[in-house]
Amino acid sequence: MPLAPPHLFRALRNPNYRLFFFGQAISLVGTWVTRLASSWLVYRLTGSEFLLGLVAFLGQIPSLAISPIAGVYIDRWNRHRVLVITQALSMCQSAALAVLTLTGNITVMDILILQGLQGVVNAFDTPARQSFVVQMVENRADLPNAIALNSSLVNGSRMIGPAIGGVLIAAVGEGWCFALDAVSYVAVIGSLLAMKVKPTATPPQVVPVIDALAAGFRYVAGFAPVRSGLLLVAAVSMFGVPYQVLMPVMASDVLGGGANTLGVLMTATGVGALAGTMYLASRHTVLGLGRRIAQAAMLFGVTLIAFSTSSSLWLSLAILPFSGAGFIVALAATNTVVQTVVPETLRGRVMSLYTVAFLGTAPIGSLIAGFAAERIGAPTTIAIGGAACLACGMWFYTTLPRLRDLIRPVYAERGLLVVPDADSGAKTL
Repeated sequence: MPLAPPHLFRALRNPNYRLFFFGQAISLVGTWVTRLASSWLVYRLTGSEFLLGLVAFLGQIPSLAISPIAGVYIDRWNRHRVLVITQALSMCQSAALAVLTLTGNITVMDILILQGLQGVVNAFDTPARQSFVVQMVENRADLPNAIALNSSLVNGSRMIGPAIGGVLIAAVGEGWCFALDAVSYVAVIGSLLAMKVKPTATPPQVVPVIDALAAGFRYVAGFAPVRSGLLLVAAVSMFGVPYQVLMPVMASDVLGGGANTLGVLMTATGVGALAGTMYLASRHTVLGLGRRIAQAAMLFGVTLIAFSTSSSLWLSLAILPFSGAGFIVALAATNTVVQTVVPETLRGRVMSLYTVAFLGTAPIGSLIAGFAAERIGAPTTIAIGGAACLACGMWFYTTLPRLRDLIRPVYAERGLLVVPDADSGAKTL
């Protein structure tokens, strides 16, 4: 009889989630290789901080405009089928980048258009993927662990992908990075097709899209724990995420390096983020996560300020793991709390609003940061963003007593208060 998997990886007991986990593990490495190659290619072609911000803006702004509507349809459509289609379209986008770059025909306009198209795909893919986790994990007690492991995949790939990308860019150029990414999608598409997914119940009636969308907004606006969590995610994404967009500037102009330096910096961030997700995966319960969310947001802000003042590669490499840990714990812990309390009938819509908060606000911040960096410099821009994240984390901390009172009845109804957790003490959120 096979041994049970360690507690840290208990969600892998679920066969469909296990398939998805290993397929994504390969595909996400390719995704991070492409992210690094895209930003380096734009900066190499133009030397413009503003265009770095614009590329990020076009890649993510569709999430702000489209994801809320996409969430309505994700609550109605087969989420498994949606993911197969979105992953196939993403593979085509990477293949197009590869062909254009390898043939020497790539232009900044091509990159902008393809990034915009990928953003439209992501507006459906991200909330569908977030919502589909519940269908892959048959044992609901494993859901927090699965969400944490999802985040560990993203950040493990962030640690490996940029390092591979930096070597590939220096050795053979950006085009082969895009080609590698296109091939990597075969793994996740194959894992999705290999799943045996139980059919879900069709909604008893289909209300007009506007009414369904309004219901999702009313739930989020009316339930303070979800509302406050999404507001914090939005603020951290808008003010904090742009430091990644400006990383090529920091690597090249501040630290005096090249593509390999950029890869190492991104890898350092990924090391910390992976450690943060492993911490979340090791927890036995969602109890006490509210305090961790506030502390992580404050840590993220403080370390961004410290990174902005560094002119030493080694000091930057010492700081960035803490930045990565703070960022991912704040976001992944919020995701866990939201997924735990949201009603199943609203899951797609609420997770689409989480996508708006996470991905939809980041492009606005990236565009502003790119504009500001050309006038006041990348370090000052990053420092201002860090100060904003610190302030938002402090605000969230002050709201915790009221949020705990509101979320306790939901946790009690779902049997979550009976699980002791050394991390959380007597705190609910």
